[in-house]
Amino acid sequence: MEPFPEMDAELLKKIIEGALFASGQPLNIEQLGFLFDEADRPDNATMRATLESLMQDYAGRGIELNEVASGFRFQVRQETGPWVSRLWEEKPSRYSRALLETLALIAYRQPITRSEIEEIRGVSVSSHIIKTLIEREWIRVAGHRDVPGRPALFATTREFLDSFNLKTLAELPSLAEIRDLEKINEELEFLEAQELVQPEANQLAEVMADLDADIEREDKDDNRKDEIFE
Repeated sequence: MEPFPEMDAELLKKIIEGALFASGQPLNIEQLGFLFDEADRPDNATMRATLESLMQDYAGRGIELNEVASGFRFQVRQETGPWVSRLWEEKPSRYSRALLETLALIAYRQPITRSEIEEIRGVSVSSHIIKTLIEREWIRVAGHRDVPGRPALFATTREFLDSFNLKTLAELPSLAEIRDLEKINEELEFLEAQELVQPEANQLAEVMADLDADIEREDKDDNRKDEIFE
């Protein structure tokens, strides 16, 4: 392979663009760096600047270059999704309200045990729900609570962030903002073709609003307990 021309920004952009199109998953800067021999590898600042330039190139087009937790990927824009999704006969997976509630509680209260989820929801959590979330690679066992029985502590994964178009958990809306879900749900629409899930917007909005109220009640109860024992 010929040495990489250090100053040829356009060639670097084409190489990165081609790699991202050819890859079936997000690629981070380190992975993109492996495209080049070590002696000719662009530095991270140059790679990021090139990726940002590519993002600008695709602004306003039918696809976009987006950064998620695992790296950078090309994806169909939200507004074109309803038409593009007609290319595939298989419909996006539908998830139950109970599963979405469980996932939301893990996302916002992690690490959290199964019994703590059940206490907030007021009903038991089926083993099938936990198994589905683990198989979907949205949650993982992050440790065990140091209490009798040592129950598992559940937390979300990098795949969860990728699926919901997030780079970090800090990008989750705060509980104070969670009732304004119409805009949030629009941002959470993804195509099955990208191996992502599109939760039903209205269903997810109801779930999150109810959970907000449940968590708010739980916090008030905790505050009352603190006042009693002070």
